[in-house]
Amino acid sequence: MINKIFKTLLLTVFTLFSVMLFFGVNGQAYIDPSVMTYVIQAVAGVVVAIGATAGIYLRKAKKKINDKLGLEENRNKEVETDDIIVK
Repeated sequence: MINKIFKTLLLTVFTLFSVMLFFGVNGQAYIDPSVMTYVIQAVAGVVVAIGATAGIYLRKAKKKINDKLGLEENRNKEVETDDIIVK
């Protein structure tokens, strides 16, 4: 699956560069300083998404390893009772 994704990504990048070289697009434009804010937000969003995804998969891997080893995740935690005492 990763190989298929990599091939698709590589084909897309190759196609875009080929089109750019074939048509020889030259553009002159003013880039506003506030564009950097959007770039920083986009990079931060990607970093947060990658971190969240990695955290989810690491937690799943840890749970599988603990299940294989027979370890309980909540073995050292104190559990309160559900009793409600009204005075």
